[in-house]
Amino acid sequence: MDFFEQTGKVAIGSRLRMLTDKVTEDAAQIYKLYNIDMQPKWFPVFYALARDHEKTITELAKAIGHSHPSVSKIISEMLKKGYVKESKDKTDGRRNVVSLSKKGIQISEDLKDQLIDVNAAIEEISAQAQHKLWEAIGEWEFLLEQKTLLRRVTEKKKERDGLKVEIVDYLPKYQEVFRSLNVEWISKYFTMEESDYKALDDPQGYILDKGGFILVALYEGEPLGVCALIKMNDGEYDFELAKMAVSPKAQGKNLGFLLANAIIKKAKSLGASKIYLESNTILKPAINLYHKLGFQKVAGKPTPYERCNIQMELTLN
Repeated sequence: MDFFEQTGKVAIGSRLRMLTDKVTEDAAQIYKLYNIDMQPKWFPVFYALARDHEKTITELAKAIGHSHPSVSKIISEMLKKGYVKESKDKTDGRRNVVSLSKKGIQISEDLKDQLIDVNAAIEEISAQAQHKLWEAIGEWEFLLEQKTLLRRVTEKKKERDGLKVEIVDYLPKYQEVFRSLNVEWISKYFTMEESDYKALDDPQGYILDKGGFILVALYEGEPLGVCALIKMNDGEYDFELAKMAVSPKAQGKNLGFLLANAIIKKAKSLGASKIYLESNTILKPAINLYHKLGFQKVAGKPTPYERCNIQMELTLN
């Protein structure tokens, strides 16, 4: 176990697999001890059929949490042993159901003593152990059902990547980046429009000189994200969140979230009470981000953009 002491919890999959292999190897020998010709991997299917008498392969897969192909293969192996039989469902002749054969029912009876002894041995281990493995497994299964290990690791990666991000105020040297990043994503999904050119060709005159702001996200010093606050004078909204673009090189590194958060904080510092934005519903990651930040859908405001099919607002506290 020195290896696992050195690697720590990052090797949890390997350690669990080793534990599973040990238990499975013992299980195979235990069947032999009781003179039962059974493979450990058959047991969940066998037990489900012994309890419920007959099921379709789909029902079996759902009941024991295995894939349909896996259960189908096990049933095929058990058919060769003569432990199960297939027949037409009495209530629906289009479906095949699987049940234990006479031989399988006899095996089920032979298993009873073995199961009593195995359960007693497991209880003995549990009594000797400081931690309750069975309960812990249940907790882990529940927690991973709520949020997978992949999602959790992805979130941690974003957090770590976020430490490499610096949000800075716009400077003239960032004009080309501001333009190119926006042109890149707009051209990927839509067509550049007149209002795009006005903002991107002259951010100083169109945004900054009118009371707006632009923020730039530096990832390890490289400008890879931009976002603007455009001053609005309609009596309802203070600013429009606009021209947010992140380089494909930086996607998945949380730049969009950090940029949007920074721009919202900027609006708050200026005493703004409401922020407005326009987008398109095909940009699902962006829409999800806006919802996460608290934006709500609104409708009815005139827009200069043909691509706009959703309008949203954020009320600032």
